[in-house]
Amino acid sequence: MHKTVQLVRSLYTFFVLIGSLALLTRVGGDPRAQTLNITCGNQMEHNTTIFVPNFVATMEKISEQMRDSGFGTAVTGSGPDANHGLAQCYGDLSLLDCVLCYAEARTVLPQCYPHNGGRIFLDGCFMRSENYTFFEEYTGPDDRAVCGNTSRKGSNFQDSARQAVNHAVAAALEKEGYAKAQVAVPGTNESAYVLVNCWRTLNKSSCKACLENASASILGCLPWSEGRALNTGCFVRYSDTNFLNKEPGNGISKGTIIIIVVSVVSSLVVLAIGVAIGVYIRKHRYIQKKRRGSNDAEKLVKLLHDSNLNFKYSTLERATGSFNDVNKLGQGGFGTVYKGILPDGREIAVKRLFFNNRHRAADFYNEVNIISSVEHKNLVRLLGCSCAGPESLLVYEFLPNKSLDRFIFDPSRGKVLNWEKRYEVIIGTVEGLVYLHENSRNKIIHRDIKASNILLDSRLRAKIADFGLARAFQEDQSHISTAIAGTLGYMAPEYLAHGQLTEKVDVYSFGVLLLEIVTGKQNNRSKAAEYSDSLVTIAFYAR
Repeated sequence: MHKTVQLVRSLYTFFVLIGSLALLTRVGGDPRAQTLNITCGNQMEHNTTIFVPNFVATMEKISEQMRDSGFGTAVTGSGPDANHGLAQCYGDLSLLDCVLCYAEARTVLPQCYPHNGGRIFLDGCFMRSENYTFFEEYTGPDDRAVCGNTSRKGSNFQDSARQAVNHAVAAALEKEGYAKAQVAVPGTNESAYVLVNCWRTLNKSSCKACLENASASILGCLPWSEGRALNTGCFVRYSDTNFLNKEPGNGISKGTIIIIVVSVVSSLVVLAIGVAIGVYIRKHRYIQKKRRGSNDAEKLVKLLHDSNLNFKYSTLERATGSFNDVNKLGQGGFGTVYKGILPDGREIAVKRLFFNNRHRAADFYNEVNIISSVEHKNLVRLLGCSCAGPESLLVYEFLPNKSLDRFIFDPSRGKVLNWEKRYEVIIGTVEGLVYLHENSRNKIIHRDIKASNILLDSRLRAKIADFGLARAFQEDQSHISTAIAGTLGYMAPEYLAHGQLTEKVDVYSFGVLLLEIVTGKQNNRSKAAEYSDSLVTIAFYAR
């Protein structure tokens, strides 16, 4: 019980720190890093194991270019899993401000996952990612004007705003797609301020067409005091407030200092991601090479075959009706799970891995070895496996209520989980994690704690499942370095940044799960029409 309280306290401390920094941003943050709009693609990603590394690699390639010029494009992979990325800061940002704005953008855009594309407009920069080449697009169905609605201006300001927009558009076509303008409002001490910017991948005619469309839509915001056009190939903004920076230089702006403070925690992942990508790629290649060159996994499979954990493949095939779709319970990143009935009448859950055991023997044994070495009321119990047939199979106890996500994200089923039951699920998950983290033999990190991996028994008690990504290490080790793996939206920032695996990775994921249980909203399924910040940010901005 002491360990349970300790874990909850650690989680609380972490969120208080994040919340405090979020409030700092709210009070004194630079509006140039404010998210204006995010639009996610309509199609889902094709292959998670390829999509995520391709996206991260593309973002890192762009990051290097952003530091040098404030603009970058990159392509990683091919086919439906390819990732085409573009990012650009608006022309009045310094390179240091630009890097920080880009860091914020690449932190938020992954919330479009598992959709295979998306775009995000911030007040200081733009970023887009797709699985096709879009670099020359300058118009699209998602083009829109976002109008301020805090104050209305008179006719003099409206005339000055129109002049400023027209001046800036004309100047941009002579200055490679970027210009800013300021026009005084007659009879007042006010001015209308304007910034226009095309993406550098557009030619002059496409830029002109984009700016004409954008300026026409943004002027429709008048008489409101502010408006922004968020178009496929360009950005236009007018305001009665001077939001423009001085010409880019190397100095540090006041807003930059504030963002740096906030970024220490909330944007650590993006500021250090360059290191993480190098680590990820090198270690991923090393691990793949090591697996190909080792016969340890084959020896371990033989050991399993000779043990009392072994099931005949034919027995499991009959139990599941030859893996009939009517018996399908669910599908994850590594395999499909089916309900089965053994000859003695026992109900079981059979996990059918996507790859045969010749290619995935090491991963298969990892899950068998870890889950068979532990036993706890809040962990799914492994009954056995089959490793001699045409594919690898794992046999687990059958839990009739399936996974937690079927309840908390469904308004109808969610009524079954009242607050008392939800509290029991939370405590059960914590106790299962504490057992894994404080296991007497090896410290075990699950790495993929989320609602779909928390199963519920007949009494709606929580049991942690799916140990395909789990890793174990000795108690005297502070961490192990691994290839980054998990689910976007649930992965701890420090793990993404450094690839160092500790129990804090599970604590962070559990924190996100906790917010999902309480709110009934899913953290990584944001849609363009209803986009909001992450659940962590929302929770603390509401304080």
